[in-house]
Amino acid sequence: QVDVAAMVRLFGYVDVTDTGFIVAVLSIAFNPFFWNVVARWEHKTRALSQTFGSPRAACYCLGAVILLLNCVRSHCFTEAMKSQPKLEGWDCHWTYYSGLAISAVGTLFVTSSFLALGFTGTFLGDYFGILMEEKVTSFPFSILDNPMYWGSTTIYLGWSLMHASPAGLLLTAVVAISYTIAVLYEGPFTEEIYRRKQKGVKSK
Repeated sequence: QVDVAAMVRLFGYVDVTDTGFIVAVLSIAFNPFFWNVVARWEHKTRALSQTFGSPRAACYCLGAVILLLNCVRSHCFTEAMKSQPKLEGWDCHWTYYSGLAISAVGTLFVTSSFLALGFTGTFLGDYFGILMEEKVTSFPFSILDNPMYWGSTTIYLGWSLMHASPAGLLLTAVVAISYTIAVLYEGPFTEEIYRRKQKGVKSK
């Protein structure tokens, strides 16, 4: 069972009305919303592919924008932590190195996911018509669904522990919720894209 009193004490350190905290929440929520809206728009209209001359060039452009937005999100996340109090009992070497180890695991998942998928596979290439030949089942997909998302969440969790930051933990929960919604939104649509591909192959 969750210790409600402990949770109340923990988040009593967090000022959710702080401007920096609100900006961090908005940046976290905006990112998956943005890339899903733009990718579905592209899939429906091919407007980006036409503008940039090819689906691959358009995908690389969107990927660059997503990377930039993720940098902004990380900056807002960090600034929000800095503006809020630390949890004194966690401000120690043990918590710091635990957080560092957790971030390292998250980085492993993110990096290995990128290497397995490639740039276009990572940055919504299937919405641009750049489809993979087959489903990736190698590590880390062999042990975890959506390892890019959960690896990123794990990095933020470790980062929060390294800063002994209750605000960071709450923001990490917002990251997890945002990615959960994104997975629910993206999963069926992506499966439908590949289902149509298989149907097209069989009909030839």
